[in-house]
Amino acid sequence: MTHPDSEAALESATLDLFVRLKWQTANCYDETFGPGGTLGRETPAEVVLARRLRAALEKLNPDLPPEAIAQAIEELARDRSLMSAAQANREVYRLLKDGVRVKVKGEDRDADADETVRVMDWESPENNDFFLASQLWVSGEMYKRRADLVGFANGLPLVFVELKASHRQLKAAFEDNLRDYKNTIPHIFWYNVFIVLSNGSQSVIGSLTAKWEHFVEWKKINSEGEEGVISLETMVRGTCAPARLLDLAENFVLFKEGKGGLTKLVAKNHQYLGVNNSIAAVRRLYSLSPGETRPPEQRGEGRAGVRAGRLGVFWHTQGSGKSFSMVFFSQKILRKLPGNWTFLVITDRDDLDDQIYKNFADTGAVTEPEGSVRAADGGHLQQLLREDHRFLFTLIQKFHNRRDDPPGRLYPKLSDRADIIVMADEAHRSQYDTFALNMRNALPRAAFIGFTGTPLMVGEEKTREVFGDYVSIYNFRQSVEDNATVPLYYENRIPELQLVNPDLNADISRVLEDAELDEAQETAVEREFAREYQLITRDDRLEKIAEDLVLHFLGRGQRGKAMVVSIDKATAVRMYDKVRKYWQMQLAYLRAELETCDPAERDDLQDKIAYMEETDMAVVVSQSQNEVEDIKKKGLTSPHTASG
Repeated sequence: MTHPDSEAALESATLDLFVRLKWQTANCYDETFGPGGTLGRETPAEVVLARRLRAALEKLNPDLPPEAIAQAIEELARDRSLMSAAQANREVYRLLKDGVRVKVKGEDRDADADETVRVMDWESPENNDFFLASQLWVSGEMYKRRADLVGFANGLPLVFVELKASHRQLKAAFEDNLRDYKNTIPHIFWYNVFIVLSNGSQSVIGSLTAKWEHFVEWKKINSEGEEGVISLETMVRGTCAPARLLDLAENFVLFKEGKGGLTKLVAKNHQYLGVNNSIAAVRRLYSLSPGETRPPEQRGEGRAGVRAGRLGVFWHTQGSGKSFSMVFFSQKILRKLPGNWTFLVITDRDDLDDQIYKNFADTGAVTEPEGSVRAADGGHLQQLLREDHRFLFTLIQKFHNRRDDPPGRLYPKLSDRADIIVMADEAHRSQYDTFALNMRNALPRAAFIGFTGTPLMVGEEKTREVFGDYVSIYNFRQSVEDNATVPLYYENRIPELQLVNPDLNADISRVLEDAELDEAQETAVEREFAREYQLITRDDRLEKIAEDLVLHFLGRGQRGKAMVVSIDKATAVRMYDKVRKYWQMQLAYLRAELETCDPAERDDLQDKIAYMEETDMAVVVSQSQNEVEDIKKKGLTSPHTASG
């Protein structure tokens, strides 16, 4: 009898769960080897179940000769030990996803012909072979290890599960076991889609390259919020049910090139559910049944009208991987809904445009040269929209009329295609109200989806007109509960001003309606808001804020970093000087107190003094033209010389 809280009991319950999901299972602790053995492996060093793989490939490729199947098996199982684990995993993933290219000699052909051997039936999960091995022995070059659970699809080890008893810390599964496995039996991870670690009550999922802090829980099985009795049930049903496993493997895996090397990304629970909700919205808008794959231009009256379509607002809080959700969304449409799709990615700031473009480029979603997919100006944007591209990137401000256009002239129609999807980042900003009409005039049959990190506010009716209602919500509270976001605490401190103009936001929107301000318009903005600026940056107010910042930073009960955001560069420099002044005053006060303090308090005071002496602070500002001269006019030093 096993103890109900033991690892063996958890493994047994997990095996039962996989059986209910239609997996075959076997305990391989006493596995026999050879052609007639338990799994057909010759030695424990083999991690591909060739017997199951061959049967699956023959079933999925009935028209290909035996030599084609043999070539595919050889390519899938070949040694990749000279590659990094991530590179080997990416190479195998491409074979898994797109098939194995082989050469065969036809009966009536003199030359070899190229054929593709399908490795997985992505459309019909029941046509694949799903097998879960428990207590599987695997040999590496020097060591032999026993894996708790390994999930094979068509003979390939796609899922790796490490279990711990309920009283054990889950992190031990990562630090003690998984780290060792990746070093001693790395070849079993060449094929891996994702890794699950669990002690029953807590379960996390991550990729081959993920650090411990990037292993996350899987909170919901489906978009209805269904959960299992324990976290492991939710995890297994949500990720290892055959249809969901294939969906995750096919559409929710990315490999990102970066300074630290190649990184593998697997969608988190909220990304998976949110993107699939958005895909469902695309199907509804285009009147597509789940199995329909005709391109939009061939759907006739099935298209939901000829006016711009609304897919909804994708609200996932900041820091939750929203830009990668955009990649997952577009890539799944390109793969699952064949057609001449174009995705126009819109932001309202240069830094956001850079960040999102780089995420698309670094993950291989964009392969065209940067200059041919990023709009340099309004004229270039119009040119790009008249051409045929998979992805285009632009600032929303580039949907502007020419300066010499007469007042009231409509923005020109650039494309009448129905297969353009506009993905707008931070969809609720005021600029989208201003330029929404221009976008709709330019692309009258396009579909619009808004991605935002903050909720829509009351009165943002124009946003709903363009994008529709929420298609997915992952708010700040959910993100904090999932440990994906650091908790945010707000404390109202020393209010010095009251807003007496109830129409301030409307006034700001009216003055900034034209995003491309000329010199006269910039002067008007300065004149309009000079009074508000003078009140906000009044010297005695900044003095009080600086003093409070120092006292609050030192007395908040924890040590760490802090950031002060100011209204402009000049104010940032002034605040730096004032904070430094009160910092030195507080330091002098503590040094004086040290001279006369009670001996019992001396160690604590010395620690505070040492902390203040070693703390560094600096002004961090973006570059702009004439900034040195402009700041000097205000009687301040340049921010470049102020930092310290």
